[in-house]
Amino acid sequence: MKIRLFAIFWIVMILVGCNRPTQISTPTVTPPPTATLADVQPITTSTPDPKQTTRDYLEAWINEDYPAMYAMLTQVSRDAISEEEFTQKYRQVMNEAALNDLEDGSDFLSYQIHSALTNPGSAQVSYRVTLHSRLVGDIQADTIMDLSIDGGEWQVQWNDTLILPQLAGGNHLSMDYRVPSRANIYDRSVHALVAQADGVAIGLNTAEVDMDREESLLMEMWRLTGISPEALRPQLEAYQSYGWYLPVGGVSADVAAQHSSALAGYSGIIQESFRTRYYFDGGATSIAPHVTGFMSLIQPDEVEYYQRLGYNENERVGRSGLELWGEPYLAGRRGGALYVVDPEGNIVTKLAETEAQPGQAVYTTIDRDFQMKVQQALNGFKGAIVVLERDTGRVLAMASSPGFDPNLFEPQNFNSQYLISEVYGEDQPTLNRAVQGQYPLGSVFKIITMAAGLESGAFTPESTYQCEYFFTELQGFQGNDWTYDHFLEDDRTQPSGLLTLPQGLMKSCNPWFWHIGLDLYNRGLYTAISDMARGFGLGALTGIELSEELAGNIPDPGSPFDAVNNAIGQGNTLVTPLQVASFVSAVGNGGTLYQPSLIDRIVPPIGDPTYVFTPTVRGMLPVSQDNIKIIQDAMVAVLGPNGTARSTGMLLSSSNVAAAGKTGTAESGSGEPHAWFAGYTFENRPDMPDIAIAVVLENQGEGSEWAAPIFGGVVRLYFYGQRNAFPWESQPGLWKEPTPEVTDTPVPEATETPE
Repeated sequence: MKIRLFAIFWIVMILVGCNRPTQISTPTVTPPPTATLADVQPITTSTPDPKQTTRDYLEAWINEDYPAMYAMLTQVSRDAISEEEFTQKYRQVMNEAALNDLEDGSDFLSYQIHSALTNPGSAQVSYRVTLHSRLVGDIQADTIMDLSIDGGEWQVQWNDTLILPQLAGGNHLSMDYRVPSRANIYDRSVHALVAQADGVAIGLNTAEVDMDREESLLMEMWRLTGISPEALRPQLEAYQSYGWYLPVGGVSADVAAQHSSALAGYSGIIQESFRTRYYFDGGATSIAPHVTGFMSLIQPDEVEYYQRLGYNENERVGRSGLELWGEPYLAGRRGGALYVVDPEGNIVTKLAETEAQPGQAVYTTIDRDFQMKVQQALNGFKGAIVVLERDTGRVLAMASSPGFDPNLFEPQNFNSQYLISEVYGEDQPTLNRAVQGQYPLGSVFKIITMAAGLESGAFTPESTYQCEYFFTELQGFQGNDWTYDHFLEDDRTQPSGLLTLPQGLMKSCNPWFWHIGLDLYNRGLYTAISDMARGFGLGALTGIELSEELAGNIPDPGSPFDAVNNAIGQGNTLVTPLQVASFVSAVGNGGTLYQPSLIDRIVPPIGDPTYVFTPTVRGMLPVSQDNIKIIQDAMVAVLGPNGTARSTGMLLSSSNVAAAGKTGTAESGSGEPHAWFAGYTFENRPDMPDIAIAVVLENQGEGSEWAAPIFGGVVRLYFYGQRNAFPWESQPGLWKEPTPEVTDTPVPEATETPE
């Protein structure tokens, strides 16, 4: 009954609500205006991604941006360790573990972020890092990074385990280095140029030298060490008055043994043995020291760099020549074992280990005996000689003077303490003038100007020019032919007169080639000669296996004055002897510009060579075959009866060797001009490849007088194994007295004679 009454009540209420009441009209009241309030939106903040913070930290490590890493630490962590200490910890691990980017360009560190556990004020991120060591390979570690929120950013709660988990509790890393023996450097016939061997430092106890036998002693020292009597005599006489030790040079133990009986008859000779990586075997200079280069100890400011490459800080490394270029082959692959060590010095665990791999021997293209005789041809000069196989680019000899003895960089060499300063002397003995000497080329450059003139179409082999003493075509330019200089000396040399273009090269007529340079410039062919020079390979590296090679300079002329200067290889034109030998080879072989090479093969201890020489073409001369033939014939005429190198031509003709070349005398800006000669042979013998040679002598005078005879002597050495004495020599390798360069004997410093 109650339920029924309740239902009836709600039905009545609904019906009443559905009936509209009658509306009563009332006056409308307008409310006063009120300000409208903007909707208030709740402020929400999103928690940053802790994985991204971890990623940023690891990327900063990859970039070795330690300040950025340190800035990501919590204040508590920064209070616990300074930025300097923080950075040092990472660097110590990098160095000790030899962490470095891989040879394929990969970073030293890679990582994978796995997961993150996030709370309102803290987070943990788990990840795996892989550290790439040059010595022991990959080191993997699973790590957890703790982070906390500060100012709305995640910050890193740092400890040593973020470098490696195994470094907890003050542990550190220690590497046990395994260093393979360094491989040898050989000549093309397997004669050792550099190998582990016993050396002997040679010197004189001047207090005991019998001066009555001075001359015969000096000759014996010359035969033993290669130091001429003229060079040694003033030193001996100066030191003898004080009774001091005179360091002379060094030889291998085998060479010293061969001379032992001859040396036994003289008093005062001191021999001190040492074991080393020995550079054979020239006494005052080794065989091809600028080719082999030298090694020296890692310096304090280099330790970190080399440790990252896997080197122990006490090792020696290649510094120049093939020792530097060939470091990856000669040094082999170092191995080692990386240990975790506790604060007491106990080994906790071994993280990784690899075995060392031996180095690979480098066999050069040079011939030992030929090289030594070519070096001897430079005795008494500053300069360089380069000998190439004309049709392949192989380097048969590369000599630079003055030379030096790389064995002086060995601390165990007794003479090192006395003679090492000479290596850094003002004559720059370690400078490889063959590839680092940058010289004006002088008249040898006329080969290129002739090519540019012929290729322009403005000149032909029949074009003529009246070659007089002076060039008068360019107002304000003062230039005279070499014939005028000779006229001033002998009062009889006449100008060359009317010459065809090939005859102009034969006579090396300066006005002819000034005329070509000016004419091409006035025709609007401003860069015809400089472009031709670049086409001949000048102004660019040749690509030889010597890291120290320089490119020279081939400028475009900015004025008619530049044009005439550049046309004869003066002005700002600079070349290296190697570049000259290379382009002369190309002229001789018909136009192929080969990349010069010093490497015949690279051979591991077991197995096939990893590299074998094959000729590499780096370009073709931008000259037609017809014009190359015209230039070749003109270069043959240079050595003919009317050419500037006729004396050398007569010598080679009597030796039945067909050759072509060009003399050059290049103004150097100070002192005497540089003497040049560059040429090639065209014997076409099946057993003796033709060669190309460039010779430069610094501040020595005319190329025809000085460089051309050396060219002829080197050609005879190559084909016949011997040469005649040069006009300035009493016998090959020994200057007539007085020597070409007379210098004051330095006051000797007190030296201690070894017991």
